Amino acid sequence: MDGPAPIRVLVCDDQVLIRTGLATIIDAQPDLAVAGECGDGRTAVDLAGRLRPDVVVMDVRMPVLDGIEATRLLAGAGVPHPVKVLVVTTFNLDEYVYEALRAGASGFLLKDAPPDRLLHGIRTVATGAALLDPDVTRRLVGRYAARIRPADGGTPDDIPLTPRELEVLRLIADGLSNGEIAAALVISPETVKTFVSRILAKLDLRDRVQAVVYAYRRGLVV
Repeated sequence: MDGPAPIRVLVCDDQVLIRTGLATIIDAQPDLAVAGECGDGRTAVDLAGRLRPDVVVMDVRMPVLDGIEATRLLAGAGVPHPVKVLVVTTFNLDEYVYEALRAGASGFLLKDAPPDRLLHGIRTVATGAALLDPDVTRRLVGRYAARIRPADGGTPDDIPLTPRELEVLRLIADGLSNGEIAAALVISPETVKTFVSRILAKLDLRDRVQAVVYAYRRGLVV
């Protein structure tokens, strides 16, 4: 009996060695398959339209069309058939994290993350969940919070969440997983999932990534 179809991945990175390395790691997994490879954002958009991969692994800084704009064209607001995008970058490009998330990326990882984290990221994003590298999230908070937050600031008073939901939202924005949030608040992971679902529903957000962006914009992360 045949098993489930493998998760099809499009790998986009302008550095051939990195692209080849990513493709090799992905293709070695029985539940993953490389649908295609390319070296610029424009080709990524074209290939994604033709190949319809389950996940696009996208570099940020590339020729012709950068990864952020390519992500916007693939997964941004108003795209009729969005594709899940997992953005990978290096530390010196983390200033682009917020723009990539706003563009519609479902996940964000660092290029120096170990292979198992990359594979976990692909599988996580493919299921429709969101993934943020905690290191990226915390660096974003520490270095770019002033740029991210709107000039008029904002207070939690007009946010339609209970105090507990606000607490969970702040922990999400800090890059904590459901298990870590459960441990921090001494509640069960199932209760955390319920809180997350309520937060997304009340704020009309698509996923945890949008919740992080929302928290930044409202100045909830300090």
